[in-house]
Amino acid sequence: MIKTLLPKSLLPKWTVLACALAIAGQALAAPVGSIPRAANGKPDFSGIWEAHGAADHDLEPHAARKDAPPGPGIVEGGQIPYLPAALVQKQKNFANREKDDPRLKGWTLGVPRGVYYPEPFQVFQRRRDITIVHQFGHSVRTIHTDGTPHPGGDRNQFWLGDSRGRWDGDTLVVDVKDFNDETWLDRAGNFHSEELHVVERWKYVDPNTIEYRATLEDPQVFSRPWTIAVLLHRHREKNFQLIEDYRFTLDYDEHYPPKPPAGAAPAGGSTTAQPAGGQP
Repeated sequence: MIKTLLPKSLLPKWTVLACALAIAGQALAAPVGSIPRAANGKPDFSGIWEAHGAADHDLEPHAARKDAPPGPGIVEGGQIPYLPAALVQKQKNFANREKDDPRLKGWTLGVPRGVYYPEPFQVFQRRRDITIVHQFGHSVRTIHTDGTPHPGGDRNQFWLGDSRGRWDGDTLVVDVKDFNDETWLDRAGNFHSEELHVVERWKYVDPNTIEYRATLEDPQVFSRPWTIAVLLHRHREKNFQLIEDYRFTLDYDEHYPPKPPAGAAPAGGSTTAQPAGGQP
């Protein structure tokens, strides 16, 4: 896949860059300084966070193109291990990305795309669950941390999947499954089926930086599990907050607020003619 996206002359540079990023990732293993903690002693991820970079344009290493800046990718090893038939579908998605990306329809971004999408999201944390509110579409995701299992059954299909979290030391490990297949993983057409299974690992690098890793497996699409890694940065600007971003309503803006039919009396008015002076 990399060879289809990058000129051969760029491949050695990307190889060096990928190695440098891998080494940098290893150096981020230990938290520096104290980190925010909840009353129960667990790391407290409350706050507004955002990923930087071009991951949403393409998870894999890619050169600049008209619709995307260049990026080193966030896939460990560089390449997503597609099954042959799924790779054909991915290439179709890429060719039609300017109209078929679910993001363009304002649809929920899904998991893990909502995490590295270049818009902020806010985390609210309490003992029994963690709630994530995304600026894009104001999607709301709940990670249950009360020890309850997935609901089970084969009829559960959620845009954001079903998330169940547990603590492994200072790392939040989240198991996510029960997805629908309506979301993409990025703007380049990388995709999944209803059998997507994601295991996320959230941990502090320092009080204002989270290392986010996610391993994805999907026997209908990928030949083996694969992992992405990205850093999340805390927004510390004064009075920073999420802004409403409901793009799926833009096509209807001209109809709101509702207007009365032509010739109808204005709201609260009367159809009876009123003489000068206001008395009937």
